[in-house]
Amino acid sequence: MSGPLDGVRVLDLSAVVVGPICTHVLCEHGAEVIKVEAPTGDLLRHLAGKGRSAGMNGKFLNFNRGKRSLAIDLKKPAGIAALRRVAETVDVFVTNIRPDAQARLGVDADALRAIAPRLIHCSITGFGSGGPYAGRPAYDTVIQGAAGVAGAFAASTGEPRYTPFLVADHTVGLIAAQMIGFALFRRERTGKGEAIEVPMFENMAAYIMQEHLGAHSFRPPLGPPGDHRVLSPDGKPLPTKDGYICISANTDAQAHAFFEAIGRPELKTDPRFATIAQRVQHTKEYFHIRATSLGGRTTAEWLEILDRMDVPASPYNTLGSLVEDPHLVAVGMVREEEHPTEGPTWAIGAPNRFSGGDAPPRPPAPRLGADGAAVLAEAGLDAAEIDALRRDGVLVEGGP
Repeated sequence: MSGPLDGVRVLDLSAVVVGPICTHVLCEHGAEVIKVEAPTGDLLRHLAGKGRSAGMNGKFLNFNRGKRSLAIDLKKPAGIAALRRVAETVDVFVTNIRPDAQARLGVDADALRAIAPRLIHCSITGFGSGGPYAGRPAYDTVIQGAAGVAGAFAASTGEPRYTPFLVADHTVGLIAAQMIGFALFRRERTGKGEAIEVPMFENMAAYIMQEHLGAHSFRPPLGPPGDHRVLSPDGKPLPTKDGYICISANTDAQAHAFFEAIGRPELKTDPRFATIAQRVQHTKEYFHIRATSLGGRTTAEWLEILDRMDVPASPYNTLGSLVEDPHLVAVGMVREEEHPTEGPTWAIGAPNRFSGGDAPPRPPAPRLGADGAAVLAEAGLDAAEIDALRRDGVLVEGGP
């Protein structure tokens, strides 16, 4: 088997989450990804908690499956020269270092496309060029605050909060992979590469505005911004006799079936709840009924009843129970794997499928610098040149 990106080579000069998520998706679907790391390794090797050995924590393993590691010192001219040699051999270059740093290293779009005209250069930035925030440093929480994610929590609960996962990094990383796919398609038509700018702030601001601008979209506004159904503090997992359940009954047929299930058929003709428009106007009351009607049965009992009545519902999983979810196990999203140096681990599979063929499961994430010499040799450096890089401390292999 081979994935749709089989044969595409990607040079990944990114770190932590947003860039590695982008290249993870490319790798997952067949691309060869060469991960460029500093001699001390990607910051994520050291930032995300405990592993069996230094620099190999679970988060790093999950974001960097299948990639090859080239650890090289880009503070030295020989390191930059070697990196540019590798760049000439790839189809895609991905980075989330700031544009001024790209220019200093000579890996900005103009510099690399001058030596590789078919290259797709993807720069993931905190803020887009042309605006007053351009060039500022950014992490996920900075973007969540600027783009209105924390503000949506404030509108819902009264307190600005960040989501307890890196939603901006993950979302924008996936968008970057999508943009690269579009650019590769255009290259097939034109034969030319191009530069892509993927700003985190603009993408997440669009995400929030599309969801919550609502009546504020009109000029003058027809009402305040915010989808009050989504912002409702009662929009959360519902308590059952032995835990929680997740339910969404939006259509009339689903809501009426839910009313039957909870033994309240009279609500089907209640003027507050009979139609979608009426339930939207009375979201608070509708959500209160949902939240207070399920305590008499277990989650399993409710899942059986609601499935039979075609009401959307699912189990409530904790962070730890996901790896044991029977559906995820059955479709291969989680499986046990033996890492060659880290021992038994959970491996996360690819969630999406192509009828034309999928890439085989990717090998485990690499130790720091594990593939450096091989990558450089493939780029045309001879043994003497590679030995010189080792001797001068430019190339690091097999470090922690």
